[in-house]
Amino acid sequence: MPRVLLHDRRIVVDGRPRLLLAGEVHYFRLPRAQWADRLDRLRECGGDTVATYVPWLWHELPDRTVDLTGRTHEQRDLAGFLDLAHARGLRAIVRPGPFIMAEVKNEGIPYRVYDEHPHLLPTTWDGAPIHTRTVDYLAPEFLAAADGWYAEVLPVIAERLADRGGPVIAIQLDNEIGMLSWVTNSPDLTDGVCTDLRRWAVDRYGEDGAADRTGADPGDPAAWSAALRTPAEPRSLAVHDLLGRYMRDRYRRYVAALRASAERHGVTGVPFLINVHGTGGGRGRTFPIGISQLFESYRGQPQVTSGSDYYLGDLTVTNVADLYVSNAFLAAVHDADQPLTSLEFEAGNGDYGQDLSTLYPPEAVELKTRLCVAQGNRLLNLYLFAGGYNPPLAEPVGDGNDRIAFTGERHGFAAPVDPEGRLNPTFHAARRALHAMRGIADLLADSDEEHDGLALGFVPDHYLTEYHHPASASRAEQVADLERFRGMGPRDVLARALLLAGFSFPAVDLQSADPATTPPVIALASATTLGRDVQQRLVAHLRRGGRLLLHGVLPERDHDGTPCTLLADALGLTVTGRADDSPHHFPSVVGAGLGAGLGLGGAGLGGVGVGAGLGVGAGLGAGVGVGGAVEVRVGYAQRLAGPTAEPLLTEVGSGAPCAVEVTVGAGRAVVVAADVPCDLGFWRATLARLGVRPRLAPDADGPGLVLTSTVDRTGQRLLHLVNVAPSAVTVGLTWHGEPVLGGRRLRVPARTGMILPYGIRVGAATLVETTCDLVAHDGDEVLLRPTQGDDEVVLATDRPVDASRGSVTTTDGLVVVRLPGPPEDEPVRISVR
Repeated sequence: MPRVLLHDRRIVVDGRPRLLLAGEVHYFRLPRAQWADRLDRLRECGGDTVATYVPWLWHELPDRTVDLTGRTHEQRDLAGFLDLAHARGLRAIVRPGPFIMAEVKNEGIPYRVYDEHPHLLPTTWDGAPIHTRTVDYLAPEFLAAADGWYAEVLPVIAERLADRGGPVIAIQLDNEIGMLSWVTNSPDLTDGVCTDLRRWAVDRYGEDGAADRTGADPGDPAAWSAALRTPAEPRSLAVHDLLGRYMRDRYRRYVAALRASAERHGVTGVPFLINVHGTGGGRGRTFPIGISQLFESYRGQPQVTSGSDYYLGDLTVTNVADLYVSNAFLAAVHDADQPLTSLEFEAGNGDYGQDLSTLYPPEAVELKTRLCVAQGNRLLNLYLFAGGYNPPLAEPVGDGNDRIAFTGERHGFAAPVDPEGRLNPTFHAARRALHAMRGIADLLADSDEEHDGLALGFVPDHYLTEYHHPASASRAEQVADLERFRGMGPRDVLARALLLAGFSFPAVDLQSADPATTPPVIALASATTLGRDVQQRLVAHLRRGGRLLLHGVLPERDHDGTPCTLLADALGLTVTGRADDSPHHFPSVVGAGLGAGLGLGGAGLGGVGVGAGLGVGAGLGAGVGVGGAVEVRVGYAQRLAGPTAEPLLTEVGSGAPCAVEVTVGAGRAVVVAADVPCDLGFWRATLARLGVRPRLAPDADGPGLVLTSTVDRTGQRLLHLVNVAPSAVTVGLTWHGEPVLGGRRLRVPARTGMILPYGIRVGAATLVETTCDLVAHDGDEVLLRPTQGDDEVVLATDRPVDASRGSVTTTDGLVVVRLPGPPEDEPVRISVR
């Protein structure tokens, strides 16, 4: 049996699920004498694994020999670095490319590859050259060159694999595949790619189908290539759709070729990792584009999983749903064994331009760590953990500095450990975060997040928007519509409201989900475009008795532009118009019918308990504390008509419904076709109409608190509270309607998190509940950090209990440890004898 195994969405090392806490240290950017210090800093921070890129550009010398042992330069000694990490008690994740990015020139590819094979640089729209240094991934010359690199580097790594007594527990294949083409809107359209796409399209659609989609005869190479490079109306949408689907398969074949090469050169018995790109500007709204590009490369592939690139900056109410949904969307396209991982988990202060235009608060890394671990991430790699220096290229190229990277001499100046080895405040925050997870890693590594019978719909095809021909008006319109409505909903309100209202939820891939395992309620942010197959699945879900919350607009066409109203027809709804805001027009909505008395825009913005407005027959939003009908301005309102639809909201100007409830077969749907605010009371009440309530329900005095729970196979449960608000939140909790902590309200300070044990074993006792944060769990002892002042710990046991401070009383089989006074930094130790 391999020593490292992906199984049941866990990383199993030596037969035990593990939580791997890693940090990226680039040996090639540090003198050998500093390697030990940076590795020791990583261990001090709480890390157990070091990750590093291996730049082909640096290790290949001008005579084409490869140095991986330091014979020509000490910073080329990959073997020595891995051996030192092993001696320091660290595991290792190695990322040998061939592309590595990491600000290295040519993304890590040697100059000679481009010099010898200039045709590898693709052409793109209208036959223009691509200006980034990407290549045709499947060109035989590039695959041969990459295999030559693997033939040199992978045997060195293979000698140090975990199942051979070494530190290496995983290998990343390439890096951010397809990212450069996406961010520059430059699809690879060389003659070779166009020819390969022609074969792929004919295999998939037949010659007539391929011709119908492009308007070109597949037997005419010149006409076919021209149709791809310059999509013409009316087939532009079909060409873009064809191109996006082909690129997914192209990346799949590329990853398969790299894996085969890696295995051929000795790498077996450890998982392979695929890095998914897509965050930017502190947001994750485009991250699913990376998932859409790459999920076919790893889904269903044994012992392969994806890893996220999370560059979200601070974590606030603005982007907390971005992180939560990104994890959920990643998991939605994983198979039963593939765990969540994060291969680039932003850890520094954000001063990437060294211009002090940005500084992230140190607590950001702790908030993101707590949320990702609660959602089942089994590996977090702090990127970049330690900075360094870019050495000179082995052969000058005359580009201004002749170093291996374009960041100048110093690199990683925003990292927790800067190039000179100094610590910035994010180091101490990262240390708090990693040590908090390390103390309870055994529980976290073998636990799963619990959910509320609700799933957010994920449509990968909604994110086939990485390419758009500059002259295509229809494509521009389609992309703008998708960007406005997909994923998290208009203004991201759907996902943000669900999360901040107390719901925890997975995502479901609506293009391939098994109906038997699909949660009973699906919440979908819908655009005008929605594939026929997804519409059919949603109709079948409703007719089986499922429920649907649709927020956005009613879908009207398939991705290739073909009209498709299967879902609207099943709902019995037609679109009669739409009111959009403008500088001189201000659409507004008001509750009507079942939604009369709707409290939008009033209470419910976090100050309303979960029970408000949830009674049977209470009406949507009734009881949220605002009497009468209240108008709320919206960004748009789509006017709907249907003979059986019950109106919930109407547009003020026309009186037409823009939110309705309908019955379809044995199921029910609520359609909210208006840009309503993030009023938590409204969205709780909407979900209640569909039979969903949070199992861990908050009654909070303000918004910003994210709640979820995890449970292991034996029923040991942890309650996770993460407050991303800039102020403290006071909250009372219920678990499936029963008060937690006897109804006591908890104060969660601003920008902090807690993990409360809720039924974990401590020796022969069960820790029933407590107001204390769980710091460590080891056999018959726990370490708990008081959080409230006058904290309590309740255990069920007939055995003696010792506490390092406080008072211990026993009543009716319950032992209560009381910890009076203000919270102390020093945890309390509780032992069961």
